[in-house]
Amino acid sequence: MPVKRIEFRNADRLKETLRKEIRRSDEARYDHRLHAVLLAIDGRSPYQVAELLGDAPRSVYNWIALFSTEGLQGLREEKRPGRPKRLTEKQVRKLERDLIKSPTDFGYAEPIWDGTLLSHHVEQTFGVSLGVRQCQRVFHDLGMRLLRPRTFPKGADPKEQAKFKKN
Repeated sequence: MPVKRIEFRNADRLKETLRKEIRRSDEARYDHRLHAVLLAIDGRSPYQVAELLGDAPRSVYNWIALFSTEGLQGLREEKRPGRPKRLTEKQVRKLERDLIKSPTDFGYAEPIWDGTLLSHHVEQTFGVSLGVRQCQRVFHDLGMRLLRPRTFPKGADPKEQAKFKKN
């Protein structure tokens, strides 16, 4: 009996979505490598496996080699150290204490902390250059939220505004 082929609309987009999901977690990547080795054990060449799974043939060769030498553990990801932190743990704790205070306590004209001001403060205090986006991440990592000043229309009449305010 012939097997009916299942058709998907937007197959290329679906493949890319699934590949992104696989790359999202260590466990999913581990499972993906298991499938690649299983297909190779089943008799497919690394090139066929790579084409089927959307990987580079060199990656499939590497996974097979790791599995051959180290077993299942070879397919697990090692911890990626990433870029070293620019601030020491001691500096981060000092910065956290600084952020609790108002910027005006340090002689800044701005009333609230933002990424630009924090970047300047870190440079002045520790001699370390951090970008604005990195400083915004520092706020997030410390469990703090960026506050935005509330803007009011210039010259607005509060009584007139109250008429339009929703209940």
